[in-house]
Amino acid sequence: MSMINIAERHKYILDRLAEKGYVNVVDLCKELDVSGVTIRKDLKLLEDKSLLFRSHGGATVNNPYINDKPVNEKEKLRREEKNNIAIAASAMIAPNDAIIISSGTTALALSRNIHPKGHLTVITPALNVAQELLRHPEIEVLQLGGIVRNSSSSVTGTYAERILADFSCSKLFLGLEGIDIEFGLTTTNLLEAQLNQRMVAAAQKTIVLADSSKFGRRGFGKICDLEDVDEIITDSGVSAHIVKALEEMGINVTIV
Repeated sequence: MSMINIAERHKYILDRLAEKGYVNVVDLCKELDVSGVTIRKDLKLLEDKSLLFRSHGGATVNNPYINDKPVNEKEKLRREEKNNIAIAASAMIAPNDAIIISSGTTALALSRNIHPKGHLTVITPALNVAQELLRHPEIEVLQLGGIVRNSSSSVTGTYAERILADFSCSKLFLGLEGIDIEFGLTTTNLLEAQLNQRMVAAAQKTIVLADSSKFGRRGFGKICDLEDVDEIITDSGVSAHIVKALEEMGINVTIV
């Protein structure tokens, strides 16, 4: 494929992006038989035309850097997908379980879909999750304390982190803002990311609840690497390429 002109290269890159959701510099060099410098210049030109977003080692279709949106605004986005993910997650809760549910709109959807069989203990930083679960007398809710963030209706900070150090739970159901194959799991707020790190440490199994729009995106605060994740529940909008990469890492992917 060498000797093709710049317009043909750009068309090839955009076609690959449309097909896979992201492209990798190394792969493009091989496929187009040109240098890394050439491909990086191509990606820069295409980014200047707002046709893609450059990210580490490649480019994506979506803006990989996410801004924090208030929880009531986020709740309106992808409502059906989040509800289906929540239904699948609720089926993983066992009788007499002790679990952690993070903050976020998919975590809130999970709390609405829990119908406990027997006693259940839930630890959560999210006020709206706790409020939802109080409807069930058989659920014991341990509300983490600390500074309440308006945008997420959730607490963060050292008080909440300290409490988590005293517990070991069977599962963490984790909502987040971004999943990047190389960078790992992220959220938009650094304090929330730190609390989520403690949650991962306090749970035997980490189950990520993420609709397909979260893939290939990065928030400011890193939670953990993908190797710390046991399971991801997502919707059918996720690309087969990403699913394959996750499964090769030993992560169980459930698509609803």
